[in-house]
Amino acid sequence: MFPGFGTVLNVVTVVAGSAAGLLVGHRLPQRTRDVVTDALGLVTLLIAAISAAAVLDAGFAAEVGDSATVLIVLGALLIGGIAGSLLRIEARLEDVGSGLQRRLSRDGDGDGGAARRRFVEGFVSTSLLFCVGPLTILGSLSDGMGLGYDQLALKATLDGFAAVAFAASFGWGVMASALAVAVVQGLLTLVGVVAGCLLGDAYVSAITATGGLLLVGVALRLLRMKPLPVGDLLPALLVAPLLVSIVAAIRS
Repeated sequence: MFPGFGTVLNVVTVVAGSAAGLLVGHRLPQRTRDVVTDALGLVTLLIAAISAAAVLDAGFAAEVGDSATVLIVLGALLIGGIAGSLLRIEARLEDVGSGLQRRLSRDGDGDGGAARRRFVEGFVSTSLLFCVGPLTILGSLSDGMGLGYDQLALKATLDGFAAVAFAASFGWGVMASALAVAVVQGLLTLVGVVAGCLLGDAYVSAITATGGLLLVGVALRLLRMKPLPVGDLLPALLVAPLLVSIVAAIRS
């Protein structure tokens, strides 16, 4: 298969799952949709914990030192969060969601701002959920490096089922997140094509661990516990490998 096939498969499953969720969503009472969202929040916490555990990877510790792994993740979140807040990434994501809602949503204006908030929350939450995580990073890079799309096939299956439940709760915004999946995974696949095997295990572990903590923020939003501006923290995924390079250079 061609590089990027895994991403195409993932986009198809998100769209198909969202369509299925939209078909059954109006038949479910609100309390049922709330329970589904809570369940997804708990599962997201589980995925976040698995991802964050990458901070304990032996290759990561060997590259930067046992005591530096957590500090690198902390530094990435602080620096990335400051940069993201100055760039207003969260607000810009919501603006994108609002613009897509006006073009794609069939809810009309009868629900007022409620329909727009529902669309934006679905778009932002599922975009972050589908685009942050070990399978997104490792799968896209492996696909780009010609190592196969098995990881993205697994992720596509998981995302498809999750899209059914999310679309039943949030509506059209979930289907719009397929655009984010295409862009993010497409870019990561391109990085894999260009970088080849230059990206070491320590860098992937740092990105994965940082992404795991971002998923905790997504889970807290889904559980309606605290609306963390997770979008503003996304630059941390770029800062983490840079910090690994700096620490590794200092130790060498």
